[in-house]
Amino acid sequence: MSDEMTHELDTVRRLHVMAAGVRGARVAEHVLPAPFEEVWEAMSGLDFLPDLERIRILRTDGERIEALARSKYGFRAHLRGYRRPGWCWLQSRFLIAGVAGAPTADGTATRIALTGGVRLPARAAVIPFGTLRELDEAARRLGARLGTRPGGGS
Repeated sequence: MSDEMTHELDTVRRLHVMAAGVRGARVAEHVLPAPFEEVWEAMSGLDFLPDLERIRILRTDGERIEALARSKYGFRAHLRGYRRPGWCWLQSRFLIAGVAGAPTADGTATRIALTGGVRLPARAAVIPFGTLRELDEAARRLGARLGTRPGGGS
């Protein structure tokens, strides 16, 4: 028998691990006083992210997702990644976006985590300037959509 212990990561912890592998990435974590199903329904479309003017899902195949995004500055990104309940990770040549949600232990609220930013091509890095502020703004926008305010904070 092995002495090795294994622990399953919830989606929020998993997002922290993924972001830790991207130099410059920041993670904003908040708690929304709403049930997971309601929060994830609002999160999964990604249209609450403040720097996106529009995002259109092009196709899904199981957990794989492909989307076309346009920023409020006019930049376009063809994103590819994975989406499942409580988890979405997308990236293009110049953009990374990750969102996660997990119910709190008592199930009355949802922990959310957000990461993303402008990606440096050919490097596992994002430009961190202003990123955390924008991620916190995304959490506020999501909370407003749900008629609540995020607690906790980055």
